[in-house]
Amino acid sequence: MADIIIAGFGGQGVLVLGQLITYAGMIEDKAVSWFPSYGPEQRGGTCNCSVVVSEEEIGSPLVTVPTSAIVMNGPSFDRFAPKVGQGGLLIYNSSLINKKCERDDIRVIAVPANEIADELGNPRVANMVLLGTFIEATKLIKTESVEKSLKAVLSERHHNLIPLNMQALERGRAYQ
Repeated sequence: MADIIIAGFGGQGVLVLGQLITYAGMIEDKAVSWFPSYGPEQRGGTCNCSVVVSEEEIGSPLVTVPTSAIVMNGPSFDRFAPKVGQGGLLIYNSSLINKKCERDDIRVIAVPANEIADELGNPRVANMVLLGTFIEATKLIKTESVEKSLKAVLSERHHNLIPLNMQALERGRAYQ
């Protein structure tokens, strides 16, 4: 079972990232849950979501000790890096977080997600870069399932961005 926290500012694609993992899990016939948490701000406020992906029935959608955390900003790093369970995984956006995780009981991957997204020509795909790193590090879901999930999660008017999102995902997978 994977208990995942994804956190950052509103507008960074935090909730979409959680939905993509959830949909990919459903495509692969896994039990899944997605539980968003955000303030009243649409953009700029902090938000996070808890995602659980399991081969077995899920007892609760709440994640208090994540096995993995994908963190996109400093306040979320401060809040969630200490909560990752021993032996867990922390992936963070080193473009926006100038700190180092001092823990030696978890795997830590710092990814310059914004720089990679900028190289691809669209800063909005930084979340997909981090998702690619997560997929490669955990093997929890398949890339093909994420591509199918993009068609379900993104509105049809954004389907033209799926190839760019997949490029960002591949760049993230290559970053270890």
